[in-house]
Amino acid sequence: MTMPAGKYYVGDLCYVLHDSWDEFCDIIIVEHRTLDGEFNFKDGRRFATYGTKWGDGYYKDQDGHGYGVDAGLIGCIRVDDIDVGLRDSKSDFGGRIVTFDKDFDTWEENGMIRIGHLSIDTDPGFDEDYESEGDF
Repeated sequence: MTMPAGKYYVGDLCYVLHDSWDEFCDIIIVEHRTLDGEFNFKDGRRFATYGTKWGDGYYKDQDGHGYGVDAGLIGCIRVDDIDVGLRDSKSDFGGRIVTFDKDFDTWEENGMIRIGHLSIDTDPGFDEDYESEGDF
């Protein structure tokens, strides 16, 4: 499926869907499973959402932009479709605002979440700054 071109919030959707969070959860949680993909709210607003490989945390895209995650997911929704107070704020609330000039695809594979040209690695593997405290 494809998302239409436009200005989007990309990040953990829990930061921008306050008034729609219950409906969001009803759409993506089925029999104790969380679904990934592109979906529509009853009012027609479209969003994409994908679970991160390791749940909550801080993940980076290919350009080093960070995404704070508190709901174990990263997704996107048009800026015009989120709460007015958040839309007009200078803060990106754990994500960032990105303009997509053309329609774009979204998907996840092995912890790599793709939203258009963005690649957000939620399974970054070994962190060079981490020093092991012993052998396992």
